[in-house]
Amino acid sequence: MSDLALPAPLARTRAADRPAMGEALAAWLLTLPAILAFVAMLLLPTAAVVVIAFTDYELGARSLRFVGLSNFAELLDDRGFATALRNTVFFVAVTTPASLFGGLGLALLIEGGTRGRTLFRAVFFLPVVSLMVAMATAFQYMFHPTIGPVNAALRLFGLAGPNWLGSSDSVLWTLAVIGVWEQVGFNMVLFLAGLTAIPRDLYAAAEVDGVRSAWSRFTTVTWPLLGPTTLFVLTITMIRALRVFDIVATLTQGGPNKASEVLLYTIYTEAFSFLRMGYAAAVTVVFLAVVVVLMLIQTRLIDRRVHYG
Repeated sequence: MSDLALPAPLARTRAADRPAMGEALAAWLLTLPAILAFVAMLLLPTAAVVVIAFTDYELGARSLRFVGLSNFAELLDDRGFATALRNTVFFVAVTTPASLFGGLGLALLIEGGTRGRTLFRAVFFLPVVSLMVAMATAFQYMFHPTIGPVNAALRLFGLAGPNWLGSSDSVLWTLAVIGVWEQVGFNMVLFLAGLTAIPRDLYAAAEVDGVRSAWSRFTTVTWPLLGPTTLFVLTITMIRALRVFDIVATLTQGGPNKASEVLLYTIYTEAFSFLRMGYAAAVTVVFLAVVVVLMLIQTRLIDRRVHYG
């Protein structure tokens, strides 16, 4: 039936709907490659990991058997998994606040400076773009118990430095320091973006109201308006800390005596050293559950429509 045979209001409605339908179809066609990539590279692998977690599949095997919750029951009795989980929680608990406040402090110093802002931004952001595999040699030299500059500096004050990467008592603290070095520049950039978005006239208004000291301006104006940025940085830092793997794999391989083994390194060794893909997938499911919980906290605490200006 043509539009001429329809009543005038209905014909105009159909004519107006055609461009909208064309735009919607074009939008779906443009986003289809991204949707297919998201499904193929994220959703399907995640679903496969969840399925494998309930089997006894071993890497290279031609068959597998459904074992239900046996892999998860083994997790509860596995001291190695408990150690890796405890080490991961310790790493997150140490690196998260240090990286957050370190990044905030650097951002405040750079934003308050008048010269060399670009230089300092590049210098402090350099660890973010540095490959940890390439930096491993430098850190092994720095924390070497005999020839390392860290222990050499301690000996100048009459102190005997420990075997930073070879002692169970100090290895996690040393890795945490390296983790802070790796993350603080990224947090600095996020805080710089938040500081730049704060209107300058608010500081002038605060000064008129009697807020003149730097600390008072920070607590009255800067810190409250950095709330959304701080919550975002906190969540991102915790997730990045949970994903720690490269510094453990390159510097300690989980040693000594599993003192530095973390969840991702446990997944790696179980899957590719012991070929126990089913058990490794169960550990991965637990890891993903922790990450999802953190993401839910982020979506509940941070309004996704926060705008600065």
